[in-house]
Amino acid sequence: MAEEFTRVGALAEVPEGELRGFEFSSGRACVGHAGAGVFAIGDECTHRGCSLSEDGELMPEGIIECSCHGSRFDPETGEPVHGPATDPVPVFQTRIVDGWIEIAPPGDEG
Repeated sequence: MAEEFTRVGALAEVPEGELRGFEFSSGRACVGHAGAGVFAIGDECTHRGCSLSEDGELMPEGIIECSCHGSRFDPETGEPVHGPATDPVPVFQTRIVDGWIEIAPPGDEG
C-alpha cells in the first residue's frame, strides 16, 4: 500500500536547526530541519504531553529535547535517549518536493 504524503508547509518555514509544529491527517507533527533534510516526529512528549515543537529544542547533535522535563528523543527512531520519558514518539516519513515539506504516517513494517 502506497503511503499518502501530505504537504504541511514550506521548507522556508522551518529554519535550519529549528522545530515547527504542523497539523496533518495523522495528528500533529514536530518537524525539524537538520543539515540537508527534515524529519517529523509526534509533537507530544510521551512523559507529560508537552509540545515538542513549542517546548522543545533541536540539539546540535540532532537530538530533540523537551524543555518541560528534559526528555530527549532520537528523531530517526523516536526512542527516548534520556528520561524521564520511557516511551517513544511516532516517527513520520518525510520528503521535500519543490521546496515543500510533505509527511506521511509510518509504513507497515510487517
